[in-house]
Amino acid sequence: MDLATIVGLLGALGLITVTMLMSGSLAMFINVPSLVIVVGGSIFAVMAKFGLGQFLGALKVAGKSFTNKIEDPADLIDEIVDLADSARKGGLLSLEGKEVSSDFLQKGIQLLVDGHDPEVVKALLSKDRTLAEERHANGARIFTGLTGVAPAMGMIGTLIGLVAMLANMDDPKSIGPAMAVALLTTLYGAVLANGLTEPIADKLALRAAEEAMIKNLVIDALLAIQAGQNPRVIDAMLRTYLPEGKRETDADA
Repeated sequence: MDLATIVGLLGALGLITVTMLMSGSLAMFINVPSLVIVVGGSIFAVMAKFGLGQFLGALKVAGKSFTNKIEDPADLIDEIVDLADSARKGGLLSLEGKEVSSDFLQKGIQLLVDGHDPEVVKALLSKDRTLAEERHANGARIFTGLTGVAPAMGMIGTLIGLVAMLANMDDPKSIGPAMAVALLTTLYGAVLANGLTEPIADKLALRAAEEAMIKNLVIDALLAIQAGQNPRVIDAMLRTYLPEGKRETDADA
């Protein structure tokens, strides 16, 4: 579970809710027509832009991005160096049956054990990486679309409320509800865009970059193992993927 995302989203929405409670009853900030216009209108508008399959796929990608843990690059490098040492001593076939923490790494190891050429290994794994990047990018685009549409739907709701209010100026009882729709739709649009969909879109983009980095690291490692490079050389090469402050190995400490 991505703790920063959960804490951030709940914290932002929680503070908004607390502010509403401090302003009076929470019930006065709940308006069903406003919710229908903003939430329903935004979902259907974006669904029309991207299609139902892409929309539902984006929700699935977002869920996995928040629940699936990204491998620690430093731990992954240590694991790969151990695999490289085993392959150097016993050949690539010695890697068969090895349990590893990464499904992507496991897939690459199987390709090495099966004896595929380096070009084939690189092409297959690169294709896997590219498709994953596209899924994340599509999810980010959909949530970015929601971020743009939600305030617009809020403005539409505001205009509807103002028209209803002006059309019934002779009935004082109808002015309040119409004004509530006008103001609350703008509020809902701003909260939905800035408190939910935009953070999710940015998180998907960040996760896409992290996952691409991990997969590039694995591809470089597997090709180096297949070429029979020294495990120490592989370790030094892979640590360039880490921030400078984390490149020190246990042997260097």
